[in-house]
Amino acid sequence: MDLRAALATHRLVAIVRGDEPEAALRTVLTLAEEGIELIEVSLTGKDALTVIERARKALGPDRPLGAGTVLSADDARAAHRAGADFAVTPGLGEGIDAARDLGMPVLAGVLTPTEILAARALGAAALKIFPAAQAGGAAYLKALRGPFPDEPIVPVGGVDETSARSYLAAGATAVGVGSPLVGDAADGGSPAELRKRAAAFLTVVREATR
Repeated sequence: MDLRAALATHRLVAIVRGDEPEAALRTVLTLAEEGIELIEVSLTGKDALTVIERARKALGPDRPLGAGTVLSADDARAAHRAGADFAVTPGLGEGIDAARDLGMPVLAGVLTPTEILAARALGAAALKIFPAAQAGGAAYLKALRGPFPDEPIVPVGGVDETSARSYLAAGATAVGVGSPLVGDAADGGSPAELRKRAAAFLTVVREATR
């Protein structure tokens, strides 16, 4: 897949991490039904690889599906076998090279300009600024746009509706959203409330894209 183009088009990555595999799967499918095109299942969730495998079968081969918290080459290989077609890392590690070798584009976790240069050298398709809120929020992202005007940048970490608007206005290619969107749905919480939150975030993205 062309992750860079997908991020620029859809501008939202939903991050699913849960302790109940059935609920996590239901969360992925509900988000997809609501129109969120880019979904990442964190490997730190319970039975995450099984969730990815079952989600891939349910969604079909063409719907983007990512594996998050890819730390090692083994993680990348396991995610690829399960059906993930892009990888997300919290930092720079061997998972990036392994994912690329398998044809999986990587949204690589970075924080500093030095790490951005390193991620680019490793062939990362896009850059995940993490943890974005602790790094300085939208002001920090705007500062990074000076030396890196064309890099696809996705802030992750503490992104709610308000900060999502600020990040997108400051030049974020997309935003990655976990608990403010998913809430407790991946642990058995209300799918109806999840749908409401998904609609709210999609409204933020559509308003920013106008």
